Amino acid sequence: MRIGIPKEIKNNENRVGMTPAGVSELVAHGHEVFVQHTAGVNSGFPDEKYVKAGAKILPTIEDTYRSADMIIKVKEPIEPEYPLVKPGQLVFTYFHFACDRKLTEAMVKSGGVCLAYETVQLSDGSLPLLVPMSEVAGRLGMINGAYYLQKTKGGKGKLVCGVPGVKPVKVLVLGGGIVGQAAARVAAGLGATVVMTDISLPKLRELSLTMPANVSTLYSNRHNIEQELPDTDVVIGSVLVPGDKAPHLITRDMLGMMEPGSVLVDVAIDQGGCFETSHPTTHSEPVYELDGIVHYAVANIPGAVPHTSTSALTNATLRYAVALADKGWRRACKDDPALALGLNVVEGKVTYKAVADVFGMAYEPVEL
Repeated sequence: MRIGIPKEIKNNENRVGMTPAGVSELVAHGHEVFVQHTAGVNSGFPDEKYVKAGAKILPTIEDTYRSADMIIKVKEPIEPEYPLVKPGQLVFTYFHFACDRKLTEAMVKSGGVCLAYETVQLSDGSLPLLVPMSEVAGRLGMINGAYYLQKTKGGKGKLVCGVPGVKPVKVLVLGGGIVGQAAARVAAGLGATVVMTDISLPKLRELSLTMPANVSTLYSNRHNIEQELPDTDVVIGSVLVPGDKAPHLITRDMLGMMEPGSVLVDVAIDQGGCFETSHPTTHSEPVYELDGIVHYAVANIPGAVPHTSTSALTNATLRYAVALADKGWRRACKDDPALALGLNVVEGKVTYKAVADVFGMAYEPVEL
C-alpha cells in the first residue's frame, strides 16, 4: 500500500502522524511511505531520518495526498485539505466529527474513508488511540492551569503548592477518565488540594484507592459542582462521551460563583467543550477572559510538546496502521471489531451513529 504522511497545517500543530521508527516498520512490511518535506522537523524528526527509514520525501501536501492510498495524520483535515481527500482514500487520524458539521459534510462529499482514532474502542470500553494524547493533554492542561493562575497572566496570583503558612490552591477535575487522572496526578504532585468528580461510582471507588492522599472524590451532579466552585482556583474539564459532543457541566451563570482570576481549562474542547462559555483557542492565543474567569481552550494541547506526543501517538497507532496497510481497511476492520468502531464516514455515508444523530444526518451501519 502507498501511505502518505502530510505536514500538519493547523495553527501551531507541530506533531506529525508517524515517527521514522514507525515508517521503518511499514516499509519492512513492504509498503511505500511518502512523507511531505519537513513534516516531522518540528517534532525533532528531520527528513534525513525518514529517508534512512525508507520513506520517499515529497515537496508538497498536494503531492502527498495524490500519491497515497492511506493518509496518516494527527489532526482532522482543515479547509484547505478538504479537496485533497480522494474518493476511496483512507484517512487515519483524529477527527472529532461531532463538533464540526462543516468537516463532516466535507468528508462525506469527498467519498473518502475516515477512520477516527478517538472512536477505536476495545471491548472493555477503553479507547487505545485516545489514551496517549489524553495523558499528555491532562498533564499539560494542569501545568497550563497553574501557569495562568499567575497575576501577570490574568489569574488570581496564587502559587499552586502554596508555602508554609499559606494554603495550596484547590483544583476541581471534572471527569475521572485518562485526562482527569493525568491532570489530578500532576495537580497533586504540585501540592494542590484536588477534588475529582465522575458519574460512575465504580470509577470513584477506584480513584479513591489509587489516587494520592490529597485527592478526594465527589459524585458529579450540578448541585455538587456548584458547592465546589466558590473556593476552586482551577477547573479541569475532561469529560468525554466517545464520538459525541461533551456535556456542558459549567454554565455561564455558574461563572458568577467563582472568584475573579479563577482558571477554566477545557481539555474537552475537541468534542465541543464541557463549559458553556468555551470556544476553541490556539497556542498563539491560548486564553480569553469572560466574566472575570480565565478560559484556556486550546484544541490541540499536545501539539505544544510534539516530540513526546508524536512518539507516544505512534506507539499506539502503529499496529493498527500496519494492519490497515497489510489487509486493506475492509478486511482489517472485519478482523478487528475495535478498529471497525473507528469508521465514522465511509464513501459518502455516515457510519457512526452519534455523529449522524448530532447533525440529523442519515446513518448507515458500517456492516452495510
